[in-house]
Amino acid sequence: MIELFKHILHLDFEWLFQNYGTMVYFILFLVIFTETGLVIMPFLPGDSLLFTAGLFARMGYMNIAFLVLLLFIAAVVGDNTNYFVGKNIGLNVLKLKFRGKVLVKQEYLDKTHSFYEKYGVKTIIMARFVPIVRTFAPFVAGIAEMKYRTFLLFDLLGGALWIGSLTFAGYFLGHFEIIRNNIEKVALAIIFISVLPIVFEVIKARSTKK
Repeated sequence: MIELFKHILHLDFEWLFQNYGTMVYFILFLVIFTETGLVIMPFLPGDSLLFTAGLFARMGYMNIAFLVLLLFIAAVVGDNTNYFVGKNIGLNVLKLKFRGKVLVKQEYLDKTHSFYEKYGVKTIIMARFVPIVRTFAPFVAGIAEMKYRTFLLFDLLGGALWIGSLTFAGYFLGHFEIIRNNIEKVALAIIFISVLPIVFEVIKARSTKK
């Protein structure tokens, strides 16, 4: 299991196919579901995994249509799991009392609720493309008690855009030999680009604070 986890983190698809064959579909489903559905696992590869999967589909290892549909389902089921965990468990945990005081004041929960009522739609879609944030966004949406109908609608849209854009990008760019011969470098570039929004927000927050 540790060996498998190591190769997943390194996006070693050749090793995965040599050892698991068509079971790779199931492995990829679990990775996307876990990254989006379990708030304690935000460090799993997402963007780079999708791009690399699309690239290997181009090379004939997988069926691109089935791959995109499967990963889309994984992303949506993962987000919805995270949402209901936040709504049914996270909110109750935050309301627990420690030494006579609640862990999080009601006014903070009210502010979070108001934020998601006003900006939740944009957050749910944009968060899909930001590592770590996409793991916590549905969980926080559940805590904020964002209307489920609204959450589901835009989660479906965000999931389709995220899975479709990155997987098909890998599939179509996989046509170029320079991309196929530099998979690790391309994956690193995608990871770097993905975390840029977080870096910019941290810099912006520090500048505003000063």
